[in-house]
Amino acid sequence: MTTPAASNATILLIEDDAAIAGEILAGLEREGYRTRHAASGPDGLEAARGADLDLAIVDRTLPGIDGLTIIDTLHREGVKLPVLVLSALSSADERIKGLKAGGDDYLAKPFVMGELFARIEALLRRPSVARETSITVGPLRLDLITRKAERSGREIHLLPREFKLLEFMMRRPNQVLSRDMLLEQVWNHRTTVGQSNLVNVHMGRVRHKIDGPGEGAMIKSVHGIGFILHDQP
Repeated sequence: MTTPAASNATILLIEDDAAIAGEILAGLEREGYRTRHAASGPDGLEAARGADLDLAIVDRTLPGIDGLTIIDTLHREGVKLPVLVLSALSSADERIKGLKAGGDDYLAKPFVMGELFARIEALLRRPSVARETSITVGPLRLDLITRKAERSGREIHLLPREFKLLEFMMRRPNQVLSRDMLLEQVWNHRTTVGQSNLVNVHMGRVRHKIDGPGEGAMIKSVHGIGFILHDQP
């Protein structure tokens, strides 16, 4: 039976085992949940940064980036997403590691699907798991639901890639972000000759839009490296 919690919930599963992932996704969809799936650590981390998720189920061991690193990274970036950790490592020490990393619950493999669903429902009922709806850095604000941006009340019209670029930077204020990092995380590209200009062009457009007449520059270039978004102009 579909529970009330399932009616509007979108769940991200980060699991590299195709058979296990298929079983979990099919079960979640039968329960009425909307689902997304990533089969590697890097893909899972990028997907988990999305604004339209209600919960993530993260495998402990993943190719590329392990599950605990994903959780820790999301917490450091301020992404408020409840996480259920799945792991074949069932010792008490491993459970403690998972919870200390920021996981909200820990379920050892193998598990019964009914228990997985019960834990999901419990996490979704917690008042503290309300999803993030906006990001604010200084006078800049992004509405992650309507996908609108504004600075000191002035609306800023951003194209989808520009919005994604600014969102990535606003989750990391006062941090120097290299062009390689931006290419990989915003465009999902590995660095190749000539691609750094892609970042420069988009960054120029974003800077022009967020810095109005008489407003101080928030995004500044770091020579030979990349860019930084300051929380104060």
